[in-house]
Amino acid sequence: MLKVEEQQPVEFSSALIEKFDELVKRYPEGKQKSALLPILHEVQAELGWLSPAAMDKVAAYLDIQDIEVYEVASFYSMYFLKPQGKYVLEVCRTGPCCLVGAEKLMGHIEAKLGVKENQVTEDGLFSWRGVECLAACGYGPVLQIGPEYTFYENLNEQKVDELIEDLRKK
Repeated sequence: MLKVEEQQPVEFSSALIEKFDELVKRYPEGKQKSALLPILHEVQAELGWLSPAAMDKVAAYLDIQDIEVYEVASFYSMYFLKPQGKYVLEVCRTGPCCLVGAEKLMGHIEAKLGVKENQVTEDGLFSWRGVECLAACGYGPVLQIGPEYTFYENLNEQKVDELIEDLRKK
């Protein structure tokens, strides 16, 4: 499993700070906190995840409390609070998908990648996790693959193996 020191200092690029400035300008003066979600998206796109140090730096930039950033980042499943693989396989784990094999598929992904849920493969390419409803109940089991969030339906082990091999070739 890939190991990353979570408390390393974080430096944002000048290009990222410029994006922050653009985002904050979209909101009325004094309401800079409104830019928090898009700023967190930008940070995650650049760093791959939201470390405590990165979240602290966002809080300082927005002149808000650290806890305000932590609350938002921990509430939304789209934000990663620990390192993820380049490709994140998110499998719907709610009732309708489980009835048609999602749990079996998650077991297969774990065996195929050699890592448990929310871990990262040695090569840094993959991680996987179960997520709540992906709104395709009639087409399960389904998964989406980030960072592009490409969506796949009616999956079986063979189709998942093909997806993983295609991603390895990118």
